[in-house]
Amino acid sequence: MGNIIDVQHLVKRYDGLTAVDGLSFTVAPGEFFGLLGPNGAGKTTTIRMLYGFTPITDGRLRVFGMDIAQDWRAIKARIGVCQQDNTLDPDLSVEQNLLVFAGYFGIPAAVARVRAAELLYFFALTHKKNAKVVELSGGMARRLILARALINQPDLLILDEPTTGLDPQSRHQVWEKLAALKEKGLTVLITTHYMEEAAQLCDRLVIVDHGKILVDGAPADLIRQHAGGSIIEIEGPDQALRDYLSGNEVACDDLGNKLIVYTTEDAALNTIIREKFCTARCTFRSSTLEDVFLRLTGRELRE
Repeated sequence: MGNIIDVQHLVKRYDGLTAVDGLSFTVAPGEFFGLLGPNGAGKTTTIRMLYGFTPITDGRLRVFGMDIAQDWRAIKARIGVCQQDNTLDPDLSVEQNLLVFAGYFGIPAAVARVRAAELLYFFALTHKKNAKVVELSGGMARRLILARALINQPDLLILDEPTTGLDPQSRHQVWEKLAALKEKGLTVLITTHYMEEAAQLCDRLVIVDHGKILVDGAPADLIRQHAGGSIIEIEGPDQALRDYLSGNEVACDDLGNKLIVYTTEDAALNTIIREKFCTARCTFRSSTLEDVFLRLTGRELRE
């Protein structure tokens, strides 16, 4: 079987503004793939092109081996989409939301009822089947949106910020369900601002900025390549420390009142930094995917 998603030199322009600028990536069957980037990087635009909502400007986009421009109806029938916004019908019950959505795919009523029951059980919502959507907590509503995206038994699940706005407990519940879907071999593409989420769930990911891919790889590999094995955060650094790091070509981010030092494989050099320059205002920790993200895309706030 070939790739589920094959994107080559994908471009999207809006009135002279280039939102997606030559993206190329593939997603293999059964892969949990992350599309990461800061606000305005082109993630949502890319996803909207993937499920046929937004036409492409240039490049090639194939899903299940089919061209999105020519075969979008056939492609959409095999895709489940969990959008960032809550688009559940508040006038319907939990179960009715699933059954009505199943009708859009032409699923027979008897089959839809069986699938709805299975999905409600999987997402721990059976006891809420007759409740109105407004009676659900944020975590329950998000699980129902996921269940709805699976009602057509898709071959590809697209998740746009699936845990945005959830508390940590609800977020971890969603992670558990996504991990279970991953174990079943479902192909998933996710966008998220939670780096811990991406590191935990994704087999592979890309980080995009200004419509271009900056890096592509497994989370652990990207952390090792771009943030080293560990980090020292040094508050109130003096010029002597800055000069030492610069003279020894040690990678760091200078935030003014704090230095983020990416430790090297040189044990002697690391020891000198720790013993000579670290005081009680130093923090030692492992490198994370968030460190990679901030190094590549910058630390300035984007609205």
